[in-house]
Amino acid sequence: MRVIVLVKATVDSEAGVMPTAELFEAMGNYNEELVNAGIMQAGEGLKPSSAGKRILFDGDARTVTDGPFSAVNELVAGFWLWEVRDMDEALEWVKRCPNPMLGPSEIEIRPLYELEDFAEDALPEHLEREERLRREIEDR
Repeated sequence: MRVIVLVKATVDSEAGVMPTAELFEAMGNYNEELVNAGIMQAGEGLKPSSAGKRILFDGDARTVTDGPFSAVNELVAGFWLWEVRDMDEALEWVKRCPNPMLGPSEIEIRPLYELEDFAEDALPEHLEREERLRREIEDR
């Protein structure tokens, strides 16, 4: 199963405070463990929301709002994409993670939908297109 592991933002990450050399080293070692275990498919840190934009959709209308965004504890500062056996394995890996922030922090694990999850509701040609697009992405 694939999961996205979300590192929640903090006041420091939203202020653009960079990790210490020690934290950078610890996270690099952790990422190396994930790669060596064949779990990590992707992972990146995100710049503060002040560098971002939000787009509100309402029918055909689009409204763009520039960051920064409030409710820091609801923002994401980084992510990993993992392939794991199940949620228990993902949880065990997160428990091994160094604290990703300089102070208290939070990580959220969310499973991704897989093509099989849509098998009852999607037309076969929709599923075939999604599968083709995923193969094209992998081949790049």
